[in-house]
Amino acid sequence: MTYDSDATRARLLEAAHDEFVERGLAGARVDRIAAAASANKQAIYAYYGSKNALFDAVLDARLGVLADLVPFTPDDLPGYVGALFDYLVAEPAVMRLMQWKALERPDASAAEVRAHVDKAAEISAEHGVDEEEGIDVLMLTLALAQSWNLTPPEIRSPGGHASAARLKRHREAVLRATAAVVAELLGADGAD
Repeated sequence: MTYDSDATRARLLEAAHDEFVERGLAGARVDRIAAAASANKQAIYAYYGSKNALFDAVLDARLGVLADLVPFTPDDLPGYVGALFDYLVAEPAVMRLMQWKALERPDASAAEVRAHVDKAAEISAEHGVDEEEGIDVLMLTLALAQSWNLTPPEIRSPGGHASAARLKRHREAVLRATAAVVAELLGADGAD
């Protein structure tokens, strides 16, 4: 029987993702991750160095996929926000992972800062505004995209059971709000 280190790494990342989504960085246990991955817990240290580094690898992998699946479109911010909204609704674990990251590691990494600054610069260049206005628009539109997932089910839908029609109405409200932010702060109609 041969040992497949790539397969072991992939299983560890998947098991770590599930553990971090459920329990956060502080609550996660390497023994549970190793058991769920059918791996020796020494493999975590061999491949990732520490539980913290494994958390970083999970964040990089999941948020990298998010960036690839939802391309940023500064010329169509409502379209971007709609696509991001759809992805986050379909993949609520991503939001939960981001919430754990915000709670346990509130400072942005250099890569996060660069990604946000670059997006704000694209907004600024596309719409002819300064960088602070670009950051404001980016922050507001990202918040709109996350609104469904950040609102408790009992509040977003009476009884806590959202119908497809209720989700659709909320998505439409998010798109209208994004267009209003773009119009108000950028003096544009949202999609030049």
